[in-house]
Amino acid sequence: MAERTRRGRPPHADVLTPAEWRVVHAVQHGMSNREIARRRGVSPDAVKFHLANALARLGLADRQALKHWFRAPGHSALADPRSTAMTQEPLTGSLAQIARGVRSIEESQAFYGGTLGLRHLYTFGTLAFFDLGGTRLYLQQQDEVAGESILYLRVSDIGAAYAELGTRGVVFRAAPHMIHRHPDGTEEWLALFSDPEGRPLALLSQVLPAA
Repeated sequence: MAERTRRGRPPHADVLTPAEWRVVHAVQHGMSNREIARRRGVSPDAVKFHLANALARLGLADRQALKHWFRAPGHSALADPRSTAMTQEPLTGSLAQIARGVRSIEESQAFYGGTLGLRHLYTFGTLAFFDLGGTRLYLQQQDEVAGESILYLRVSDIGAAYAELGTRGVVFRAAPHMIHRHPDGTEEWLALFSDPEGRPLALLSQVLPAA
């Protein structure tokens, strides 16, 4: 008799599958199921399926609990002790990035790159990045442009900085989560919080994969 095919979640060595990790990090970044589905090119039902599986696997009650759960994926450079942080900053180091919302990414790229002459780093969909003398300018196309820019503070160990600042009373919007993996494997990790006036700040860490 032929062996019966097993159905359900495929076996995986990590606590979550790669698809579940992508959904978890998107939730921690504040995205809705519909936004995640659109960006991933999958159905909202697929997102709900992966989210439900992740909550069950992690023993978490809901989406809010998931936002503050932190662990690096087993396949991530952040989880590999051989990996190297791109900087060796103290707890909160130099300014890594400034974010601004824009109405049109094409118009803004022409202004910041052509008119102002800033060096273009790369564009990813409706996101564009320029160099400001070592600090990145991050432009994001938005339907409604907010008045405040986000300041991103560079840290070498985002997990340690997140834990330490938590003991100092900083309330994070969500746990550190990976926001981008570059073609060379470099990972970018983010954790958002606010200053006493409610203005946005973030920790940003770039981690190089082990050679």
